[in-house]
Amino acid sequence: MNSPSRTRAEELLAGVDATSDRYAAVDAALAEVVGHKLFTLMVIDWSANVAARVYSNRPEEYPVKGSKPLGALNGWSKHVLEGRRHWIGRNADDIRWAFFDHETIIALDCASCLNVPVIDNGRVIGTVNLLHEAGWYNEGDVARVTPFAELLLPAFREFSGATA
Repeated sequence: MNSPSRTRAEELLAGVDATSDRYAAVDAALAEVVGHKLFTLMVIDWSANVAARVYSNRPEEYPVKGSKPLGALNGWSKHVLEGRRHWIGRNADDIRWAFFDHETIIALDCASCLNVPVIDNGRVIGTVNLLHEAGWYNEGDVARVTPFAELLLPAFREFSGATA
């Protein structure tokens, strides 16, 4: 049985088929549902040890196809990528702790973050990333964003090489 949040996500994405259109529709829907200043979608390529950006609402600062090396797993990546759990950064100190590109993020007036993993057969194959002003996100937002992450699974499989 679908949750109300999942049903709402399905309604907002109804009739959107093309992958790029789906990403833009998720962007617009999540802007309405929880809000964001920066919205990106990252797909994890475990064989290359990188996270590749497949969508960005701010392509000048965060271009599509840009990538971040996973490198040695830090606290954030252990929590989200290994632990398969969402992460909420509530302020600039949290952003500095989690991301090597924190200066760019903070320069965009983003000091809070919500990352929700996209999980396929127990493995994270991507993340949905929303950033906004300090204190913007809370645990209630996780339930609103997670259904969108689940609906992105088929498209993320295309990029990650994952199979069902």
